[in-house]
Amino acid sequence: MHVRLRTLVVSAVAATVAAALPVPAAARPATETQPAFEQQVLFKASQDPGYACYRIPSVVKTVRGTLLAFAEGRTNDCSDAGDIDIVVKRSHDGGRTWSPLQVVNEGAGDTHGNPSPIVDRRTGRIVLAETYNTGRTDGKNCDVPCDRTPHLQYSDDDGQSWSKPRDLSDEILPDDFNSWYATGPSHGIQLTHGRHRGRLVFAVNAEAWNGSRVTANHAALMVSDDGGEHWRVGAKDTWPIADDGTFRQKPSEMALAERPDGTIYVSGREQDGTDLGHRTHTVSRDGGDSFARPFSAIPDLYTPQVQGSVLAVGEDGDRLLLACPGDPDRRRTMTIRSSYDGGRTWESFDRGTVVTTDWSGYSDLVQADRAHVGLLYEGGAVDARDEIRFSRFTLDWLKERRGPDPTTDDRAPGARAAAVLGGARETEGRAGGALAFDGVDDAVRLPFSGRLPLGTREFSASLWFRYTATSGEQPLLWMGGIGTTQPQVWLRGEPASNRITGLMTVRDGSAAPRSVSVRSASAYNDGAWHHVELRRGGGELVMYVDGVEVGSAADVPGSVSRNSPFGVHVGQRMDSRAFFTGAIDDVRVSSGGEDVVRLPLDRVRGG
Repeated sequence: MHVRLRTLVVSAVAATVAAALPVPAAARPATETQPAFEQQVLFKASQDPGYACYRIPSVVKTVRGTLLAFAEGRTNDCSDAGDIDIVVKRSHDGGRTWSPLQVVNEGAGDTHGNPSPIVDRRTGRIVLAETYNTGRTDGKNCDVPCDRTPHLQYSDDDGQSWSKPRDLSDEILPDDFNSWYATGPSHGIQLTHGRHRGRLVFAVNAEAWNGSRVTANHAALMVSDDGGEHWRVGAKDTWPIADDGTFRQKPSEMALAERPDGTIYVSGREQDGTDLGHRTHTVSRDGGDSFARPFSAIPDLYTPQVQGSVLAVGEDGDRLLLACPGDPDRRRTMTIRSSYDGGRTWESFDRGTVVTTDWSGYSDLVQADRAHVGLLYEGGAVDARDEIRFSRFTLDWLKERRGPDPTTDDRAPGARAAAVLGGARETEGRAGGALAFDGVDDAVRLPFSGRLPLGTREFSASLWFRYTATSGEQPLLWMGGIGTTQPQVWLRGEPASNRITGLMTVRDGSAAPRSVSVRSASAYNDGAWHHVELRRGGGELVMYVDGVEVGSAADVPGSVSRNSPFGVHVGQRMDSRAFFTGAIDDVRVSSGGEDVVRLPLDRVRGG
């Protein structure tokens, strides 16, 4: 028996176009009728009355070509555990126009959310996995352990009406998934290759509760071989949580894509583990029955802690797209990055295509029509939760695949050459050559290696610099993450404040991050060469300029390279929001008497 959808917004037309947003300069229309990029607001409280906030987007295309854009309609506020409904809008023209908002599942005071839709292309049925928990009115999150349970609905009429939800707890809620439990929230997939062709798969993450604390995190795939009538737990990767609250990884909010050979690529959010990086991934080569290996974090794929989405595109599905904010500190700068090797490696941020520099959060991707990819994402000028937008773009709108960057030698033992970005050029150095940086996009980025994270060790970081800038942030060397909570080490000029600053942020166990900084009494922006060194050792953090101590502070114990996205840059902030103007020579980082980084910066090769 089906339940008709309840229409919340009455319209005199069959489809309405939401308020248009400015089109980025890079997205000039290819033709008047089929622009390479277009964007509109799809869900917004002021546009769709009845809800205070819309969050958690997911989107699929049905066998009839209809796009179904789902979201959580949050009645009272933006909190995660209030009175929440699952809502949908429909498009019959590849996402150019959309129907009024309709309710698929009403919370009636409780939380019904985390929509994860899957299309069965053999039958046309749309299956919608979701979770329930008791709602609350105080704006707080669900208590731990949270009473979340999985449910499922389906539609056999292209998403116009939906079955009564049924509880899936007996099938896919094992005893050790007894705390937090989340479906998706992005779309699931149907396999199209191999002996498991036709199988439906979606992802969940859960936690185990021992009666007093959370003891483990579980990342799992749920599979069905009969069109969603019955489900079972397939692949599972469990990560223990120690008594002190620390753990290596917590894979969650996983997105799925099928490679051309039938392998399932799984990309997840990683949060607060000791491993480096905020994205983690693995694969399943047996149709979702097991993972080929444990999840592994991706330190140099810069993102904040947030859900992301993946989609296989191209003639043979041989290219993967990842939609995720590109700012490693905060949820902003929604960016599309590509992988041309099945997710093994991903484009760096400078090679990706920025959809917006606004605040941005959760997302989902869909093949909107033959020519366009669709991106449904949270965004806003003030907050990532302001609205949910839908973008349409062609693959040609994305940045072209770039060849290898020019390089400069890193002469530390076992090191690979570093990438020279933005056109940084050779110039006269203090003794021999150096590199000149234009303050716009010039930088040197080291490829990630396990030798680079300094951890809890003592170290020395030094370089020669020359500049005349009187304003702006002038980053000299950046190692680790960014922001106030991520482990990091950096040196920068601050000419407006007439100083050079060195900073170190650490994490120690499950304690809150702590930072310590040292500053000089001069900016040394006189156009002459100066040598700066930041040294951690003997219980102190000390900075020297031209061999003279200019600042010191007591060390704070902990790791300078834990759990955050990790990069090593010369002449650039990690988040690309500031670049150095001047010249830099002979960058060295050493620890335990050995070079970790040794960049003479005297020659650029290639390009």
